[in-house]
Amino acid sequence: MTLLILLQEVAQAVLDLAPLAQLGAALGAGIVTLSAAFGISKIGASAMESTARQPEIAGKAQTSMIISAAFVEGVSFFALVVCLLIAI
Repeated sequence: MTLLILLQEVAQAVLDLAPLAQLGAALGAGIVTLSAAFGISKIGASAMESTARQPEIAGKAQTSMIISAAFVEGVSFFALVVCLLIAI
């Protein structure tokens, strides 16, 4: 009988923390989005600076920039999906 009461108390405690989990997921999603935007902007700025210094490597810099931005976008998308799964 005490196990049933203990399980009911744990279930009630979990239900009380659900809004906090959703708030944490929303904050996490916002942080992921801002971090991805900052990372991609740094990649773009570095590519533009390298192209300005050496115009002959513009094609290689652009290719590297696109690949790096895709990796950042992929990691941020994964983190965003994890945050959304926590909210559900």
